[in-house]
Amino acid sequence: MYYGKVEISGINTSKLKVLTEAEKTELLKRAAKGDGKAREELINGNLRLVLSVIQRFTGRGESPDDLFQVGCIGLIKAIDNFSAEFGVRFSTYAVPMIEGEVKRHIRDSGQIRVSRSLRDTAYKAMQAKEKLTAEMKRDPTIEEIAKCVGCKREDVVIALEAVSEPVSLYEPVFSESGDTVYVMDQIGDNNDDNNWLDEIALKDAISSLGAREKKILNLRFLQGKTQVEVADEIGISQAQVSRLEKSALGKIKNEI
Repeated sequence: MYYGKVEISGINTSKLKVLTEAEKTELLKRAAKGDGKAREELINGNLRLVLSVIQRFTGRGESPDDLFQVGCIGLIKAIDNFSAEFGVRFSTYAVPMIEGEVKRHIRDSGQIRVSRSLRDTAYKAMQAKEKLTAEMKRDPTIEEIAKCVGCKREDVVIALEAVSEPVSLYEPVFSESGDTVYVMDQIGDNNDDNNWLDEIALKDAISSLGAREKKILNLRFLQGKTQVEVADEIGISQAQVSRLEKSALGKIKNEI
């Protein structure tokens, strides 16, 4: 997001004010004493911080205006709850607050619905984690978070897992010399006697495919070749490989 060419919620981002650390410190002191004007100056002077955070969430189908407004809510909460006793810079404290508010908005507006009680527990746990991290100068344990919010350890774990963002099986976790390890590569293969029927059904479905479709699936998923490499080996275009691969997978899905 380039600030000089972006207008969000009617605000020209190129004209946003940037506060110095000294100005922030002074305004935070005044705001803590109930100075409304200082609080407003802090909000306006940290809008670029909100913009820098919401850039991480672009491309997910969410309106930039909505993300910006939600981020501002997180900023205001950070201003109202910040204390010099935390021993950290305001931006260090505010970024997780803004990010957490945006993530909560995306989670709550998504297709996967989580119960209100779980969301409330997760939100309290995240707030407790931020507070304990600032106080202890390290990441707190689940037990410490659970004690802080007055919940059982397992309830905190379940709540945080319920609101965590889904991870793609194709999310890269390590890459070196062109070899990439994906999430799916680290998932265990739990074969046992209970799924042998699925294996038979899969083999039957594959056996019904044409020779070219079988070869494409073999090259793609057993030998790990890209669609471009498969196209070169078979002598067809990459688009044809993509179409045949999709068709073969669709047939297997329908058979199973």
